[in-house]
Amino acid sequence: MKRRDFLKLSAAAALAGAAAACGAAPAASASSAQASSLTASSASSTASAASSAASASAQAAGSRTLVACYSATGNTAAVAGYIADATGADLFLVQPVDPYTDEELNYNDSGSRVSQEHADPALQTVELEATTPDGWADYDTVFVGYPIWWGQAGWPLNGFVTGNDFAGKRVIPFCTSASSGLGSSAQNLAQLAGSGDWQEGMRFRSSASAEDVAQWLAGLSL
Repeated sequence: MKRRDFLKLSAAAALAGAAAACGAAPAASASSAQASSLTASSASSTASAASSAASASAQAAGSRTLVACYSATGNTAAVAGYIADATGADLFLVQPVDPYTDEELNYNDSGSRVSQEHADPALQTVELEATTPDGWADYDTVFVGYPIWWGQAGWPLNGFVTGNDFAGKRVIPFCTSASSGLGSSAQNLAQLAGSGDWQEGMRFRSSASAEDVAQWLAGLSL
């Protein structure tokens, strides 16, 4: 996917919801306008990222990298964009067929969609517009991003994880939240996947910068 197309999709996702996850539940986060601003600024911000050398090394070795993410409000999409900029990776936005609205993401309302889904795991199967990116078999490194909801990965990502074969792939999770850590979210996704070499992963604050991401990437063997 071209970066400009990804930015349009992530901006659309931002308009569909306004609650990033934190603590025990998805919490209200930056507005869609702020999320779009974060994403749009990534290209210029990452120009001096130290991880550019890692990207060149990966390309020289003939490896292919994908950054896939589900983003409720745009925060996770912004981090995904920074990773793609720094590594030269392709981007894939996991999108529900029925996107979450602001009201549906209101965890303070016990009757909201997200609260009802949290209360009843049987409701957490979310139909996606697309599950498998083009050329999936050719990727050997896959970054998987998501917001933290009630201490775990936002469940719209589950369909992507269970719907693809990660065998032979190095999988690097990352998440965004206002306060919660990565916790056991990456381990649980690895169990759902049932295959792949899942790494420890990284949690970023909702307002993470390109420099934050570059520092993390510099410590990875890409």
